[in-house]
Amino acid sequence: MRVLTARDDALLIELDDLDQAVALYESLRAEPVRGVGVPVPGARTLLVPFRPAAITAHDLAAELRRRPLVRRAATTARTVEIPVRYDGEDLTEVAGLLGWSTEALVHRHTGAAWTVGFVGFAPGFAYLTSDDAELVVPRRPTSRVRVPAGSVALAGPYSGVYPRESPGGWQLLGRTDAPVWDVTRERPALMLPGDLVRFVAVREQAAGAAGGGPAGGHADAPQGRPGAAEGPVTRGRSGAVPDGGPAGGTGLGGGSRPGVEVVGAGVLALVQDLGRPGSEGAGVSASGALDRPSLRAANRAVGNPPDAAVVESVGGLRLRARGAQVLAVTGAVGDLVVRPGPGGAGSGGAPADRPERRPRRGEPFALDDGDELRLAPPAHGVRAYVAVRGGIAVPPVLGSRATDVLAGLGPDPVRPGDVLPVGTPQRGLPATALPATGSPATGSAAAGSPATGSAATGSAPAGRAAAGRAATGRAAIGSVEPGVLPAPGETTVLPIVLGPRDDWFGAAALDRLTGQDWLVTPRSNRVGLRLSGEPVLRSLALAGTELPSEGCVTGAIQVPPDGLPVLFLADHPLTGGYPVIGAVVSDHVALAGQLPAGARIRFVVRAARPADTVPNPAGGTP
Repeated sequence: MRVLTARDDALLIELDDLDQAVALYESLRAEPVRGVGVPVPGARTLLVPFRPAAITAHDLAAELRRRPLVRRAATTARTVEIPVRYDGEDLTEVAGLLGWSTEALVHRHTGAAWTVGFVGFAPGFAYLTSDDAELVVPRRPTSRVRVPAGSVALAGPYSGVYPRESPGGWQLLGRTDAPVWDVTRERPALMLPGDLVRFVAVREQAAGAAGGGPAGGHADAPQGRPGAAEGPVTRGRSGAVPDGGPAGGTGLGGGSRPGVEVVGAGVLALVQDLGRPGSEGAGVSASGALDRPSLRAANRAVGNPPDAAVVESVGGLRLRARGAQVLAVTGAVGDLVVRPGPGGAGSGGAPADRPERRPRRGEPFALDDGDELRLAPPAHGVRAYVAVRGGIAVPPVLGSRATDVLAGLGPDPVRPGDVLPVGTPQRGLPATALPATGSPATGSAAAGSPATGSAATGSAPAGRAAAGRAATGRAAIGSVEPGVLPAPGETTVLPIVLGPRDDWFGAAALDRLTGQDWLVTPRSNRVGLRLSGEPVLRSLALAGTELPSEGCVTGAIQVPPDGLPVLFLADHPLTGGYPVIGAVVSDHVALAGQLPAGARIRFVVRAARPADTVPNPAGGTP
């Protein structure tokens, strides 16, 4: 066992093989450790997030090394049957690669005992390994742009089923109607780590005759395992989602109930909250707001719980009140203007009876029925957060109202004409404005102070000076004026920790990572920031090596073969196959989410604290 740093609040445990990774996953799920989140299995690793306030990295590593790496008995595992029509585009080619007939390939694929090792790539996409050591084929040399949902495929030692249409490079053997991913079920993913899977060859009519069962899929579970949820559903972008939005709301649309109408959506406007942590075992990243401190600050200003859903806006926004509402705007805020509507209290039906207002950022303000809020694009930062007292009350998916653009979960981006329903305000939560700029409560710092690490004043470590502004960390987001947020052409210092795969790179590559200003390109989005600069190349000995898929954290700096890093944001894939050279420390991840295209980044390695040190004894774990 090797214990590697994945972030200042996450460890990557490297093991000998997939069986040991699943065994450690099962152990942590059966006997949780206080302060440890949901672990994410990989091909031979386990990503273990933790709260440093509850347990140190050193103590967690010691606890993990004490765990026996023995799988649970097969008799206690859940068994899933997948009916397959073996008519895939690559069936004949794969048989030829293996030197078998197509009939022999189908016989071997259905006769093998498959086990779910981990779930990644997409929600519900399970990586299955078998007891047939000869069922190994290479990926296709060129990925397909479109792989149909339900495709059963092989790649390397793995088999899998594509939950929804997506690009993919695996070899296609056939198709299934089994619903491997269905958010209406209590257990959305049909296959989870540790499950046993059997593929069953069927004819076309047999596979389509789902009847009252789970659309052709069958699972035998021990008593007490969650089954499929029943009841009426509302169909939407993310598939079927349980009905029962507040007061009968079914998401976005018209109607006469109170809410806020979208007049203009800017570049992109999404419903976001604090995400859906806890679903990682099913291949779902937490997602949620990129700048969580700003979301919490907006909710605090209007008296909402901190996890209430808000609108995350990029490039400006126009909202019109339907009924009286209380709002607040935080994050990257441009000019705020409230234009009176014809139906507001005391207006006499004429907008001219009331002047325009300019609310202050972070302070609650009222809108009468028909009043319009106009939010201009910001000069600094990217994302503004608009909270409405009562919260945006679209139906939740997997316990969250957040939109995950990569996984396709949650509501569609909001569009002009959409009416966002608003929930009932909770009692006992007073509205409150943000503290004044520069007060001790904000934790903000003047440019050039040690808290900012301002590159303009040379306070970054020696040799790291860079022209432009270095924005503050967590305290800056949601608590000070937007002028301290990053702007195009300015340089922001982001502290990082190295690992888990910094050993794939030589000293020259590590110097290149931290010795230049990286440009944020226009190809960046909620999945990640794509950076441009002098490439960071792997060591020659590992130049052509493939890294087995392993879990990644938000803030991870992944380096693809071209050497141009991608800094993962909230909607990143749960697992990845390119080495992660380092990660932005947890209290600066929100700042990364406010970096616009054209901004520059200077990475600075943060010195490890004694409690973060997790030495690996020579010879492995006793």
